[in-house]
Amino acid sequence: MKSKLLFDVPQYKKLRVIIDTDAACEADDSFAIAQALMSPKLMVKGILAEHFAAEGSVQRSYDEVCTILDAMDMKEVPVFMGEPGAKGVGYFENSVGGASTEEVVSPAVDFLISEALREDTAPLFVLCQGAITNVAVAIKKCPEILNRMTIVWIGTHGLAQVPWREFNSGNDVAAANYVLSHAKNLWLIPSNVYVTITVGLAELQQKVLPCGKIGRHLFENMVTYNNSPAAGWTKGESWSLGDSPAIGVALNPDCGHYIEHEAPFVNEDTSCSFEKGNPKIRIYTDIDSRYLLEDFFAKLQLNYGE
Repeated sequence: MKSKLLFDVPQYKKLRVIIDTDAACEADDSFAIAQALMSPKLMVKGILAEHFAAEGSVQRSYDEVCTILDAMDMKEVPVFMGEPGAKGVGYFENSVGGASTEEVVSPAVDFLISEALREDTAPLFVLCQGAITNVAVAIKKCPEILNRMTIVWIGTHGLAQVPWREFNSGNDVAAANYVLSHAKNLWLIPSNVYVTITVGLAELQQKVLPCGKIGRHLFENMVTYNNSPAAGWTKGESWSLGDSPAIGVALNPDCGHYIEHEAPFVNEDTSCSFEKGNPKIRIYTDIDSRYLLEDFFAKLQLNYGE
């Protein structure tokens, strides 16, 4: 699909992007993926399918990504199958560099390592919208990549103590703690921030549904999930596009406020502890939802609107 936007971004401001996504688990990943693909600043090098703690979930995520690419006429973007599930504490108990270089890993992990090691003047951002298993396995196998990428992760409760199980970190607590304890460049978008990107289904019907094959897929996928038994936790006619902030901060790191703080340790109930000696990371405390949502609506309507 040739972009219909009447502007481009100078090459020196562009980013290489890898999206790591559990695209089939709910309905908001697809919006974030579409926004990234429509953004001229983001050169999407590949999309990694992530598990969501259900049998066959990686394949389902892979298939959903392929559906999005087909609907956007962007089938040239490569998609990779990720690790089949959570690894557990035992897998990560060795220190960085303890993994064998001969270890067999998923195509997603191999691609992430190869792209991170590739010489390129454009910075690499890995945008994580689910469990962080693929990234953790890649770091364990090739710790050199820690200094060659910025990880943006939608996950954990961060500095807040929220009385519900945080989905992304909870789907692989061991991988979460491995990344949080080793990452050199990590931007964390915790639950109290990502839940604030709220839209109504009526607004999606008005602004998204008319926008071609991809607009119809995004809207109908959202409505179908919202009416399913799995969505008992939702409010009824609204949704938080909680994965989209990963795209927003890649486009504009100042679209929200953040602090530099010790990375959390994720407990088994997904509450967070500190004073574990983890490195300092960037933790976002809010996101400009107006900028983020209007940017998505505008790009979708300009590219795929009637």
